[in-house]
Amino acid sequence: MTRPWQTIAHVETAEGALELRQRGAQDFLITIAGRVLMTSQARRSEEALATLPLRDRAPAALRDVLVGGLGMGYTLRAALDVLPATARVTVVELNGDVAAWCRGPLAPLTGAAVDDARVTIVVGDVSHHLAHAARGTYDAILFDLYEGPHAATQSPDDPLYGPRALGRVRDALRPGGVFAVWSEEADSRFERRLADAGFRVEKHRAGRGGRAHTVYLGYTSR
Repeated sequence: MTRPWQTIAHVETAEGALELRQRGAQDFLITIAGRVLMTSQARRSEEALATLPLRDRAPAALRDVLVGGLGMGYTLRAALDVLPATARVTVVELNGDVAAWCRGPLAPLTGAAVDDARVTIVVGDVSHHLAHAARGTYDAILFDLYEGPHAATQSPDDPLYGPRALGRVRDALRPGGVFAVWSEEADSRFERRLADAGFRVEKHRAGRGGRAHTVYLGYTSR
């Protein structure tokens, strides 16, 4: 008999109830307004978001990394596993409760990635963070947000995926930097906006078979 899900944490947000649910020792999911955002059993695209842009880069080119969105910490864990000991990773997470969950019941899933000495957690909006970032601050920026680019994010004023937002990302990257974006599905208009913003674009399908999400990589010129 399948064990029922138990809600072990609950917080009200502007978008509805954000909940952490558990079934057994290591089976977790996060929902918002009853909709599943992520599960502990499906993480290959979140891990690919870090490994694809970071694993083949020289350690000297990975001093400062920004991760937008924490989730269950799988992207952060994958990034830490390929980053040098000298790297600095800033994670901007909108909800402080999510960071607390990653320090609490979710910590064993990632070896307590949030407590790594290289990591700084900032509770806030990553679009606001980037709007105030100095030019050339980061070598890599990874967007691990629960809502990737899609039809409703096509506005020029979209704070995350619109043209002006992509320009701010580009400006915050050092020459030769990389911008990685998780997307639930391919979005050709977003791909064009990345190119128009001055990025050299790659598109990857994370995983084989079953449901596979898309990871976009945008590289700045050296």
